Amino acid sequence: MPIIAPSLLAADFLHLGDQCKMLNESEAEWFHLDVMDGRFVPNISFGLPVIEQIRKTTRKILDVHLMIVEPEKYVEAFKNAGADILSVHIEACPHLHRNIEQIKSLGMKVGVAINPHTVTSALSDILHLIDVVNLMSVDPGFGGQKFIEFTLEKIKQLRTVIDERRLNVLIEIDGGVTLENARSIVNAGADVLIAGSTVFKSADPITAIAQLKVIK
Repeated sequence: MPIIAPSLLAADFLHLGDQCKMLNESEAEWFHLDVMDGRFVPNISFGLPVIEQIRKTTRKILDVHLMIVEPEKYVEAFKNAGADILSVHIEACPHLHRNIEQIKSLGMKVGVAINPHTVTSALSDILHLIDVVNLMSVDPGFGGQKFIEFTLEKIKQLRTVIDERRLNVLIEIDGGVTLENARSIVNAGADVLIAGSTVFKSADPITAIAQLKVIK
C-alpha cells in the first residue's frame, strides 16, 4: 500500500492546529510541507516558523520539499525546525552532490525533486545516495493543478532503474493526485502519494486518506 503524504499547502491555515490533529488521527504517515521562495517558483508559501509549530503537533514524518534557490543556506535551520526528510530540486542545485552530503550529515533523509521537463536519467549518478525521488507531476509552485499524464511513463522508467540496481529509494508523486488516478500512479511504481486538494478540499478528509491508502 502507498505511503500517504497530505500536502499542507492545501490546508486551512486559519485552523492549522485542527488540520494537524485530523492528520494525526488519519492513516496518513507523512506530513508534506512545501516551502516556496517566489524565486525558484512563482509563489511564496510558508517557512521555518510554521514548520516549527507543525512539528509540535505530531510525531509523524515531516517531509519538507524545498522549492527554493540556494537551499544549502537553510538546511540546518530546517533540521532544527523538525524536518525528517528534506528534498531539494535538482534544477536549483548546481552542486547537488554537496547538497545531498550536507543533508545526510545532519541526520535527515534526503530527497531530490525533479520538474516535469527533467528526465529521470539526470538522477543516475546520485540515485544510490538518496532516499526519495520526488517526481513533480505538475509544474511546481501552485496547488490544485491537473496531473501531467506523461509522468506515468517517468514513474515506470524510474521504477525499472531502482529495481534493476536494487536500491532502497522511494518514488514520491507530487501534484494532481486524485482518487481517480491514484491506482494508475501506484501501478506504475509509485511508493508515496502527495495529495493536497484531494484531502483538504474533501468533505471527509480522513475517509479520503483511507481510500488512497488501500489503493494497490
